[in-house]
Amino acid sequence: MIGVNVKDNESIDRAINRFKKMVTRSRILNEYKERQQYTKPSEIKREAMKKSVREERRRQRENY
Repeated sequence: MIGVNVKDNESIDRAINRFKKMVTRSRILNEYKERQQYTKPSEIKREAMKKSVREERRRQRENY
């Protein structure tokens, strides 16, 4: 569970911003969105292959 303690002399807006950063860094919302709908294992494998190909091409470009 993520929580933020408001420090002395700290505005609420700043505490909310710290909370938002903590939520995005913990990737809770990303996991929630992924679990909203079912993805077939074959689709997961296909996306992983596409990602690996893109990363390999990027590495190839950086080496030159």
